[in-house]
Amino acid sequence: MISKVGDEMNVLLLAPEPFYQDRGTPIAIDRVLKVLAERGDQVDVVTYHEGSEVKYDHVTVHRILNIPFIHHIRPGFSWKKVICDVFMFFEVLRLAFSERYHLVHAVEESIFIALVLKALFKIPYVYDMDSSLAQQMVEQYPLLTPFFSILSFFEGLAVRNAKVVVPVCDALAAITEKHRPEKIVVLRDVSLLEDMQCQDQGNLKAELGISGLLLMYVGNVEAYQGIDLLLESFALVLKKTDQAELVIIGGEASDIQEYQEKSRRLGIHRRVHFLGPKPVEYLARYLSEADILVSPRIKGNNTPMKIYSYLHSGRAILATDLPTHTQVLNDRVAMLAEPTPEAFSEGMLRLIQYKPLRLELGITGQMLVEERYTYSVFREMLNGLYDWLKTEVDQDDNFIANTVERIPKSMKEDRPFAKRLP
Repeated sequence: MISKVGDEMNVLLLAPEPFYQDRGTPIAIDRVLKVLAERGDQVDVVTYHEGSEVKYDHVTVHRILNIPFIHHIRPGFSWKKVICDVFMFFEVLRLAFSERYHLVHAVEESIFIALVLKALFKIPYVYDMDSSLAQQMVEQYPLLTPFFSILSFFEGLAVRNAKVVVPVCDALAAITEKHRPEKIVVLRDVSLLEDMQCQDQGNLKAELGISGLLLMYVGNVEAYQGIDLLLESFALVLKKTDQAELVIIGGEASDIQEYQEKSRRLGIHRRVHFLGPKPVEYLARYLSEADILVSPRIKGNNTPMKIYSYLHSGRAILATDLPTHTQVLNDRVAMLAEPTPEAFSEGMLRLIQYKPLRLELGITGQMLVEERYTYSVFREMLNGLYDWLKTEVDQDDNFIANTVERIPKSMKEDRPFAKRLP
């Protein structure tokens, strides 16, 4: 069946993650699916066996087989993800043989599955790029550094064959430009607070016995997030003031235990509170109770999703002065500090001591988000992209249809390949 203008598209979305979970990439996938559901496109999602069930109009979620020895799949490259991706590949092949898809929307490493589908079935694909896979693997496993050029070659191969590459920030766009893709559309993350109400569910300071200022970090506590830097910096701050305490929300139990032990070694454990992971619907409430929000990230080039919600909360932000942050943040909306304990602690201390500065940064940050980084802006951008993709798909389908019509009847009957054309 040839798609006509006005018909919905059949989209195969590849989500190599535990979906759904309250963490970065699954949250981003959820936002994409909400927009596609609003459009009325028919979407099949292939994802891992882990994750809570979610429902959208026109969306069917297909999970890989339950692998009993694989659970608690964490962000980043791992052998668990490799095994799950192999299972994903065979589930994708099964669907591709039984359904006709106009487009594949591939997230992260599933781009290589999409590349195979294009070779086998001529299905164009979108590369939803949350990070540079080559850079991520080398940062996570330094022993792979000698193979960076090889990893970059395969990443470039996937980029060049994409119908469009959709990076989440300018730094990733610069990386993709080196590979000369057909089209790049930067689609940034947005605040998660827009549709949340800050309900009064208690006073965090009273619950934790905090009498001074509350510094807060929200997110996973993987090494690249800079939690070591945060704790070491806070230890220096406490040598100069006793007017602040630190709350860390998120993280796996094993990581929390490790950082609690580090807090004890630094002698700051009485002023550092690890609350563990919390549901994303409580995010607005927790951010509103902070005086200062911190993002000590030390690696990576994509902007942390939390930054947009941090800004939207109207609270002052302290972040490392690295491209991962400075693509969005500047000294008008945040305090930026070099990623060393000495510099980061000085930034903390300055915000603790100067309330007018905290208020000014919070107000200008909130204005920035409401202007550029809301769900309505994201929806408009993604709809514009999919409108363009729909036109491209229709043109390709019409070209195929016209080609079939020009083939003499005798050739259609004699040549097997013609029978397979739509």
